[in-house]
Amino acid sequence: MEVLYLLIPLSLLLVGVIVWIFLWAIRSGQFDDMEGPAHRILMDDDDIPVEKPEQDDTADRNHS
Repeated sequence: MEVLYLLIPLSLLLVGVIVWIFLWAIRSGQFDDMEGPAHRILMDDDDIPVEKPEQDDTADRNHS
């Protein structure tokens, strides 16, 4: 029975620390956008122009 005098305050302290960490994570923005990065992988990036490889102009000079 005497162990309850130790375990109850320790469990309340542990719950308090867990709640504090959870509130810190909410305030720091850890849970702001949970689905955005997952959807960004699947989206096509059609707006980004594709760079063409540079042509070697020595081949053009040999054919002249």
